[in-house]
Amino acid sequence: MNVPELLEAACLLVPEEIATENSITVNDVWEYLTQDEWEVALELLEELGDVRPLPLGFWETLARAAEQLRLERSAAWCHWRCYEARHGIIRAELTLPPAAEARRQTPIPGAGVMRPMWDIGHRTATGGAALDIARLWVEFSPLLEPGGRSSVRLAPLDPSRWTHLRPGQVITMHEDRPVAGTAVVLAVRPATAAPAARSEPAP
Repeated sequence: MNVPELLEAACLLVPEEIATENSITVNDVWEYLTQDEWEVALELLEELGDVRPLPLGFWETLARAAEQLRLERSAAWCHWRCYEARHGIIRAELTLPPAAEARRQTPIPGAGVMRPMWDIGHRTATGGAALDIARLWVEFSPLLEPGGRSSVRLAPLDPSRWTHLRPGQVITMHEDRPVAGTAVVLAVRPATAAPAARSEPAP
């Protein structure tokens, strides 16, 4: 399918009654499609996807449309949401120490390319921290500066090891053994689609 066909298919998966905070509905998206405003339609569909959980096929279709439009960040985001549909959503408030107090001197890239380790409470046989890996997506910003704070989303390498997390729990981020950031879990939501037959890598 080409871009307009993909976007039309995605529209059909959005209930007419849902609306964004700005009162955008899928009917507005159809209007933009009639004007060949494909990038605007894609952006609005992504916003509608945040109102309530939508089927895995919605995000898969949007990812294909974003790839055809060569919108790299949108495509990465839609693939990320596909992963969350299969494995669940983990959101947290992450705080980085100032550059003067940490090894990292540069901002963290926001679009899911970083794969740090996390202390989420697991322990080794000797009682030490058994760190787990999860990719990191910074919400609402392309970067997170040292000393900054932002809500983030996590895509675990092994989702089964993260099912015990609860809102309010404190976890720590590590790029090596020293603590590189502290996060408070905001939300843990279950998957909305059946997992793939075999585990796929985080997006």
